[in-house]
Amino acid sequence: MRRTLLKSKIQNAFVTESNLDCEGSLGLDARLMGEADMIPYEEVHIYNISNGERFSTYLIKEAEDSGRVVIYGAAAHKAGRGDELILVSFVQLEEDEIEFFMPRIIILDEKNKIKEVR
Repeated sequence: MRRTLLKSKIQNAFVTESNLDCEGSLGLDARLMGEADMIPYEEVHIYNISNGERFSTYLIKEAEDSGRVVIYGAAAHKAGRGDELILVSFVQLEEDEIEFFMPRIIILDEKNKIKEVR
C-alpha cells in the first residue's frame, strides 16, 4: 500500500507579484525551491493565509535569491501582492519507506528569505 505524505512545506511566503495575463502557475525563487526539495513543474498546493483560498498549480523557477513569489494566470484571482501563503508538495511512499521519511519545512521571513529550516 502507498500513502501520500507531506514532502515539502514553505511557510510564510509573501506574494511579490500577481499577473492575471499569463499562463497559470506559481513562480518561486530558485533557492527556495532547492531548499524545499521542489522542482519546476511539480504540483504544489497553495493555502492563502490572508484570505482562506486554497488551490493547486505547478511551479516555475524565478531568479535565485530574488525573493520572488509570483502568482500567474487564473490563480491571480485567488492571491494578490502581499498575501501570505503556505506552499506544500506531497510524495507517495510505500509502507516500508515511511519510518525513515521526514518532510522538508522552510520558514520564511517577511522578505521571503529563509529564517529556519526543519
